[in-house]
Parts: sequence; C-alpha cells; structure tokens
Amino acid sequence: MYGYLSYLLFMLPALLLGLWAQHLVKSRFNKFSKIASSRGMTGADAAKAVLIAGGVTNVSVGRVAGELTDHFDPKTNSISLSDSVHDNRSIAAIGVAAHEAGHALQYAYGYAPIRFRMALVPVCRIGSMLGPILIVVGCMLTYGASVVGADLGLIIYAVGLALFSAVALFQLATLPVELDASNRAIIALERGNMLTGEELGGAKKVLNAAAMTYVAALVTSIMQILYYVSRFRPRD
Repeated sequence: MYGYLSYLLFMLPALLLGLWAQHLVKSRFNKFSKIASSRGMTGADAAKAVLIAGGVTNVSVGRVAGELTDHFDPKTNSISLSDSVHDNRSIAAIGVAAHEAGHALQYAYGYAPIRFRMALVPVCRIGSMLGPILIVVGCMLTYGASVVGADLGLIIYAVGLALFSAVALFQLATLPVELDASNRAIIALERGNMLTGEELGGAKKVLNAAAMTYVAALVTSIMQILYYVSRFRPRD
C-alpha cells in the first residue's frame, strides 16, 4: 500500500500534466469545431488538397469510427479521418485532417525521424510490457539473501530498465515527428489559401494543444524511469 502511494505521489505532476493536456485538446477541438471555415472545405477535402499540393497522389482518404481517432497508416498508405473530422467543415477538422496528411508527406519524402520512430515500435512494445516485470524481479533478487542472486538481480534490473527506457525514447522521437507534421499542415493550408489568417490561427491552437499530449506522455515516461531508479537500492 505504501509503495503504491509513494508511486502515485511521485507521478502526480506527470498525471496532472497529462490530464491538463487532454482537457486542452478537447476544449480547443470543441471550440473550433463550432466555427466553420469560410472556404467551406471538409476535413476530407483538406487532407486531399494537402496531398495534392505536396505531389502525393497514391494515398487514399477514408473514414474511421470514433472521435479524434484520426491517423495515417503507412502499411495501407491511407488516411483515416474520424466522423467528427471527415465531413466536418470546421477549422478544427481541417487542421486535424491536414496534420494527418502531413504524416503522409513525411513518408512520401522519406522523412528520417518518422522512419526512426517506426523502427522503435517493436522495441517499445516489448519494453512497455516486459520492462516493469524485469525491474520488479530484479529488485526482488537483489534484496534476496543470496549474493549470486543479488548479482543476477542487478543484471535483470538493468535489462528491464533499459527496455522500459525504450518507451521514453519512442516518446522523444515522436515529438519532432508530430511537430513537423503540424508545420507541414499549416504551411500547406496557408499556401493553398484553404483558411484565412484568423482561421489559420485557430487551426494552430488545435494542433499545438495536440502536441502537448505528446509532451505529457514523454514527461510521464521519464518520471517513471526516475521513480524506478530512485527506488532501487543495490546491495552492498
């Protein structure tokens, strides 16, 4: 019970940051979802326009269920827009759709950071599942009576920490990818005259809020690593 409480208190700042970021995204998306663009474009129209402006013609734009479930899938080379974005003519919908088109442009142009992030996905999945388990097992062995077991525990703990650190590395690699996709989106929207100056400002606010969720995720991963390190006391 004490261990859980100490973990909760240690992680509280990261938890609060994450909750604030999620609130910021939802509040800004809801706000600018109620403001229609003067050009009358839908989210799907904007995504296609950004792709065409970037010279990319082999990416499809479809629909996916849910809210804020928009994503680009490099395996199928397709952009999936949620119900609240696909046919929506709001500033928020256009900004989100253009952002996903920005990811498609990154793959089309061979943007190195997004390739690096994708390479980390398998390691990140293993690290998020196996890392904490190895850390706990390593700690238990280290605090045991056997010196040999303690040495083995230290090795297992180090491996677990390294695997779990891959999660933070993935979050760190995600930040420039997301910021670059948003930057590509804003430039395309501005050059294509898809949004007016004031509308463009609204789209930027929505995308900046979305970026904060990735910052919060990175901070959470780093705080978890620091917690594991702070709780480990190697045997003398």
